[in-house]
Amino acid sequence: MEKTFTAKTAKNARVIQKSSRASRASRFEKDFNMNIKDAFQKWHDSILKKTLEKFKERKEHFATSSEIEIPRVAMPGRFDTPAGFDTDEKSTRPAQPAEQEYLETLGFPGQYPFTRGVQPTMYRSRLWTMRQYAGFSTAEESNKRYRFLLDHGQTGLSVAFDLPTQIGYDADDPIARGEVGKVGVSISSIKDMEQLFDQIPLDKVSTSMTINAPAGVLLAMYIAVAKRQGVDMQRLRGTIQNDILKEYVARGTYIFPPAPSMRLITDIFSFCAREVPDWNTISISGYHIREAGSTAVQEVAFTLANGIAYVEAALTTGLDVDDFAGQLSFFFNAHNNLLEEVAKFRAARRMWARIMRERFGAKKSSSWQLRFHTQTAGSTLTAQQPENNVARVTLQALSAVLGGTQSLHTNSMDEALWLPTEKSVRVALRTQQIIAYESGVADSIDPLAGSYLIEYLTDEIEKRAFEYIRQIDEMGGALASIERGYMQNEIQTAAYAAQQAVEKKEQIIVGVNQFTVDEVPALERLKVDASIELRQRENLRKLRALRNRETAEQLLGRLAEAAQGTQNLMPHFIECVENNLTLGEICNTLRGVWGEYTAEGF
Repeated sequence: MEKTFTAKTAKNARVIQKSSRASRASRFEKDFNMNIKDAFQKWHDSILKKTLEKFKERKEHFATSSEIEIPRVAMPGRFDTPAGFDTDEKSTRPAQPAEQEYLETLGFPGQYPFTRGVQPTMYRSRLWTMRQYAGFSTAEESNKRYRFLLDHGQTGLSVAFDLPTQIGYDADDPIARGEVGKVGVSISSIKDMEQLFDQIPLDKVSTSMTINAPAGVLLAMYIAVAKRQGVDMQRLRGTIQNDILKEYVARGTYIFPPAPSMRLITDIFSFCAREVPDWNTISISGYHIREAGSTAVQEVAFTLANGIAYVEAALTTGLDVDDFAGQLSFFFNAHNNLLEEVAKFRAARRMWARIMRERFGAKKSSSWQLRFHTQTAGSTLTAQQPENNVARVTLQALSAVLGGTQSLHTNSMDEALWLPTEKSVRVALRTQQIIAYESGVADSIDPLAGSYLIEYLTDEIEKRAFEYIRQIDEMGGALASIERGYMQNEIQTAAYAAQQAVEKKEQIIVGVNQFTVDEVPALERLKVDASIELRQRENLRKLRALRNRETAEQLLGRLAEAAQGTQNLMPHFIECVENNLTLGEICNTLRGVWGEYTAEGF
């Protein structure tokens, strides 16, 4: 198989993009040459039964308040049983064109092309992970917030780091002055990481860390803390964002030039494939692309284009696609247009399945699955009438659930004003719990499937996103298009158009350009103590005074030598942090070898 972008992969991309149902039917004839009833029977016997043996459904009986039984997965045509078709009888009727189209584009949950979900039972067996993004001030303060959230029903942790940590500086670095602990938790050493997860058993929780340029170092700290807890790294579950391409496009917390940055990512892929098999090695992020002003189509297209670039980079190092593809995950935004957002998630899932199977030749079903975390849209929150944000977040969270997300963060009503308080965070978490336990939308898989409008939007998003990917391929791939400023310019154009629509009142924002009131928000405010920076500086001074200076210098020297060569850097990171080397010391060593990236104007 080709390991870099070639004319062959370009041809594959064009094949995937074709909308002709007939051409796709011939390629998938082996899978889709039966009518829906027979295909349902095959799915029921070969996939669903095995899943139900391992994962029981949450309830024995799913029904409405009127005792109308809810089917596990609703299908077109007449239902003979609540689970779907009557599976006692095999049909001999040949498949019809509409049935072929259904099987090609929708299929069944947990089965290629995964339009209807990546698990056969989805939320019937297990609800999505409720993972509230949190972190501020010191590790001690953030630890209190994490334990508060876990006590109130959160099922996974999501760590927000402060800006110095995100760009690889210690809390006592002059460049960090005034920013320590402000927009996330300050983590400079393994001591901070130990405090962050104090009394939280790392083999019992799934942890997501929003960190990119220094992702390998923070993952090394997490692994080292787990080892000190007596937890084998093979048992760790979670995700590091580790998505540097979108930093160059939309967010800006990069450190190193693209080539060494991509090396760090593939080193993590390789290390985790061997040592931390249940860890998601990257969360390929459309969230920040959307926050920068992209459309839903651009969010899907640019995110998947970046995903293609990561796969190609891993292949060039000699990794087999099926050795790492199952550890890739994605991170999407949920905006206010509920139906478009539902369609967006479904289209992205189907597109990635086709890309991995047809473009990269992945053989494992797990390699075809797009698993994703969702966060509601911070850019839609308003400082005016902040209570209205509860309604916005509810709609956005609902779209993510209807679209089949694997985990979800709901923004708090006051985040347009300041860091959220415990009360507003609790309301945000309760929003997810009400959707999960009271709305009924989690009782049937992909409940909007078959809606004329949803299917139309799903197809249109797929078609338009593949057209973007075709153009990016012609430029030489995602990295080349970023270097040319293509993605950035497309996002800026879309953002400008959206702002113009608001200013002309073509797009109404309730409480901002219509239905306004003259008021001062009366919400409780969370304040970060400015003295934490001094405490962090003192903690680092004590840490450096107690460690062995000669050992520290030797470790940094070996790290610099490894960075100049081709060794996997993850074992070096783990050894460094276990010996109390700091984040800034490690990143500064790499800066000395690789330099720093400076964005050029476009």
